[in-house]
Amino acid sequence: MNAPYAAVTPSRADLMSGDDYRESLRGYRPLVYLDGREVACVADEPALRPGVNALAYTYDFARRANVAPIALATQSRRNRVVSRMLHVNESSGDLLNKLEAVRALCQETGCAQRYLAHDALNGIGQTVARIDDAKGTTEHGARFEAYLAHAQDLDLSLGVAMTDAKGDRSCRPHQQSNPDVYVRVIERDGRGILISGTKAIVTGGPYMHELLVMPSRNMGAEDADFAVCCAVRVDEPGVTIVSRPAGRPGEKLEHGDALFSRKYGQATAVVMFDRVFVPWERVFYAGDWEHSHALTYSYATHHRHSCIAARAGFGDLLIGAGALMCEANGLDPDVKANLREPLVELIKITEGFYACGVAASVYAVRDEHSGSFMPDPVFSNIGKLLLATQIYDMHRLAHEVSGGLIVALPGPDEDHNPATAARLSDVLRANPAVPYDYRVRTARFIEDLTASYQGGWYSIISLHGGGSPAAMKQELWRNYPLGSKVELVERLLERGVLHDDARPVTKNRQPGRCCDMGCSAPGQSIMIPLQAGEKPASGAD
Repeated sequence: MNAPYAAVTPSRADLMSGDDYRESLRGYRPLVYLDGREVACVADEPALRPGVNALAYTYDFARRANVAPIALATQSRRNRVVSRMLHVNESSGDLLNKLEAVRALCQETGCAQRYLAHDALNGIGQTVARIDDAKGTTEHGARFEAYLAHAQDLDLSLGVAMTDAKGDRSCRPHQQSNPDVYVRVIERDGRGILISGTKAIVTGGPYMHELLVMPSRNMGAEDADFAVCCAVRVDEPGVTIVSRPAGRPGEKLEHGDALFSRKYGQATAVVMFDRVFVPWERVFYAGDWEHSHALTYSYATHHRHSCIAARAGFGDLLIGAGALMCEANGLDPDVKANLREPLVELIKITEGFYACGVAASVYAVRDEHSGSFMPDPVFSNIGKLLLATQIYDMHRLAHEVSGGLIVALPGPDEDHNPATAARLSDVLRANPAVPYDYRVRTARFIEDLTASYQGGWYSIISLHGGGSPAAMKQELWRNYPLGSKVELVERLLERGVLHDDARPVTKNRQPGRCCDMGCSAPGQSIMIPLQAGEKPASGAD
């Protein structure tokens, strides 16, 4: 199944369209189960269509000339124009452009999903460079570079298979009574490795082209077999995908109840690996347990940065829908402070955590091993923590400005009931300038996003996606320069305490933002609009 990498030289015109992507899925034959039945063709499965639509939109988006500076990037090592979703960052400007691209994509789709590939590729690139430096080789980096070129040239969608089933949470991988609750290497020879085990939460699993398998935690020496990172086609023999539907594809399709999530959604899947063969050219590392923490940390930082942009796009939908609902209700937030204040609060929350994403980009850190750029971990974790804990406030504020009609409104079938439709359209109209249909469609849109199964999904994925709030707090404590603040106060109090690296409260110190480093962002200039005829580029100067 693992054919040699195709030698393709892409240009912007060679990037797949949404229809090309749909057709490409028909060339794969993954074993997918959904609602207790086997799926014959992922591309044609109605229950997965909203997820396929969401990814298809990312492909069409990348082909639009007006968004090329954020949707595309130049991988300078190969001088290739590639999708932003498959780019390894070469500057802080790249991170800002990725942030803007993900926000724009999620404004349209709710969750574009494909950005997880960007986060994983950047984390893997940093980790294999670290391993090569430690071993004095170039082997791991060379495999990764070849695979990166393969994914970019074919414009693939890559799923992230990171979260293991985990089993008994109090036990480490090697202590589990059922070893298949973690993915591990079970055999290896000169051709490659065999892996078995289970990944529990794989975003968009059924409609990806390939899966990036990564360890989900720091490993010890006894867990070396579980420290494996590789790439696997979704239809490789031994791979079984058990998926949920994407969005709400079957709810009142003909009458438009689930206006948003019948079109766009996200499937999550459990992926089981049973003696799956992976050739060495697709194995980025296996057994290097000492470096497993490096991948979990780098991927988490990149992914939390992306989550900030994704939920900002979702926040934009709530802000716009809330304002439209006020209008449809005949109320003006300029006049009604009780509506203006919750809208302002919703704006503050959305732009507040997004500002952390911008700061994380501007203060990006150049990785010492790979040379790529990673968002600042403090601002990335603060932004993700804010959105994770305030997503419920975002829903509440949208409900506050919209009124109870969003869940009390009669179902869409009544819009076509000759016995009730005319009277309902008359008595449930509010603003004389806004048609009844306009009002109820807006109400059902807000219900779809905040008070349906899909609304609950947005809450949970915001809370736990990319790590729980506890994980963000741990990284904040680990990375925040508390020592700099302690030394500042000691100096002002003239305590004269000599610095001691062993003192716990001074172990983390800020390098001097806007002082030692200055205020210019590392790497190339940020988000400069293209002139007519110019090619998009975002490599380092």
